[in-house]
Amino acid sequence: MKRTTHLFTVMAASLALGLVFAPGTASARDRQDAASAGRDLYGTKAPYAPRGAPSRYQRAPRGFVPVFTQSVARHGSRAMADSEDGDAVLAVLRRARASDSLTALGARLGPQVRSLLAAASALGYGNLSERGVREHRQIALRMERRLPSLFRTIAAGHEPVVVETSGVPRAVASAEAFTGGLVAGEPGLTGLIEAPVTDKDLLYFHKQPQNAGYREYLAHDPDLAAVLADIDARPRTARTARHVATRLFRPDFVATLSPAEQISFARSLHRLYSAAPDLSAEAPDVDLRPYLTPRDARWFAYLVDAEEFYGKGPAFAGRTITYGMAGVLLDDLFAQVEAKAGGTGGTGAVLRFTHAEEIEPLAALMGLPGSTEAAAPDRPYTYRDNPWRGAEVAPMAANIQWDLYASTPASGRPGKPATYLVRMLYDEKETAFKPSCEPVAKGSYFYALDELERCFGRG
Repeated sequence: MKRTTHLFTVMAASLALGLVFAPGTASARDRQDAASAGRDLYGTKAPYAPRGAPSRYQRAPRGFVPVFTQSVARHGSRAMADSEDGDAVLAVLRRARASDSLTALGARLGPQVRSLLAAASALGYGNLSERGVREHRQIALRMERRLPSLFRTIAAGHEPVVVETSGVPRAVASAEAFTGGLVAGEPGLTGLIEAPVTDKDLLYFHKQPQNAGYREYLAHDPDLAAVLADIDARPRTARTARHVATRLFRPDFVATLSPAEQISFARSLHRLYSAAPDLSAEAPDVDLRPYLTPRDARWFAYLVDAEEFYGKGPAFAGRTITYGMAGVLLDDLFAQVEAKAGGTGGTGAVLRFTHAEEIEPLAALMGLPGSTEAAAPDRPYTYRDNPWRGAEVAPMAANIQWDLYASTPASGRPGKPATYLVRMLYDEKETAFKPSCEPVAKGSYFYALDELERCFGRG
């Protein structure tokens, strides 16, 4: 599409209206803030919490109506992949119990871990949990409520809703939960939602042959190995692990554990700690928060975030190996809105379900909030000087949504083609595109499609 140099004059008259917020309440914001408290302790295992508030959404400029929506979302909360961490923690606890070396707090940990493992095993390791089902169902319901006229139009026009997944069971189950929520919100969509299609090149690209170089980077890159070893070896890691051990075990037993064993135990415990909230329905009596202080949990979350940052995020300045491969997904986002605007796309919505390994690179490629700063080779990533946080960039059910709006005939001069605007939501919060993209007005979250094509270098 050629770049539009001037939007319709009616748009200029409607800019003030474009910044009016929909009704909402302070209490809703308070609940949202409470739901987000302490999320940084869980890294990318943090359960989903919408970041947008209805009271803060902007209205579209006058004369524009939604005509299409698309999203790409991580699967929802799930069981951990296997029992390895639980088995490791229980093995140390058994040794301590055999020598009567558990503290009162330590004596309560074993039953909690066994309950968590039992719940994960019964659900199926790696499978979507009930919390994950609710996350996607509720995201879908809120999507429908944000765009009621669009979904009524889709239903009335019998426009298909396309569903694409990685093919991994938890992603497929997330798609089923989401589409079930859409139909609950707009029953007219029944029969219009197509069966999920598996597209691994698009939604599981990190494991595909064309990205063998990325997997080589993870396995053998010397810079990656060196920076992660440096971060792990910081004195605070050993101090924190020892503090964890001294709360659970008596001093004589702690002395039998080498620093490496203490670190291994504490990191396994933190991974269980991070996984427990995702299984809140299956293991409602499990609460691992007493076993790690917030300070200790935050340090181990930082170590996990460092691995994610360098393995899937912005990583090293001047290198794109971790996120360049997400170009296939960004291309598809553009292709879908361009097809709709160009009259060649007959779908009403495209819904994609994927994994953190795709969301994190896409966020870095697009320059989304929290993913704009790579680390200098001689200055490792820290919480102090880099905003990247796994719990904010790619929590469970993280999602990026593009809504396409078209000008109605009355809003432009007769005979002129429609103008198209795009609004982006990131975890349901209106989000600006990168700074080189100019919105239709200062402070607006609406962008002309041809302006986005320009600033992303699309022809």
